[in-house]
Amino acid sequence: MVLIKLSRNLKKFVNKMKIFGNGVDIVNNFRIKKSIKNNKFVNRIFSIDEIKDSKKVKNKTNFFAKRFAAKEAFAKSLGTGFVKGINFKDISVKNNKFGKPEIHINSKIKSVLYNKYKIKNFKIFLSLADEKNHSIAFVIINKG
Repeated sequence: MVLIKLSRNLKKFVNKMKIFGNGVDIVNNFRIKKSIKNNKFVNRIFSIDEIKDSKKVKNKTNFFAKRFAAKEAFAKSLGTGFVKGINFKDISVKNNKFGKPEIHINSKIKSVLYNKYKIKNFKIFLSLADEKNHSIAFVIINKG
């Protein structure tokens, strides 16, 4: 009897926390280090705020590598990748007042989420990590 009740409660919880997508990406930091020397690359991939925030950090390579990985992971979590007019600048990574990185998306991406999953309220979870040679990002999109 107790197991049946636990099972029902777990199903309710899972339905509330429905995951619509997840994505992960790992980046070779050396590749990003070479790429960010090209201003065209930086301006095509990163938002004005991300470029501005990069001026405040010492290790620009890892800063940009983590954000590049986050954008790739988010596109994978959408299940679309970068197609149908979605581009890197539609996705921005900004740290909140506590330093936690968060993904910010524009109305075009919100529209994709609505059209694909028929949801208006959702949450995006982002985890970033880096070390000398690689940076990694993991993204989950779930029902808000």
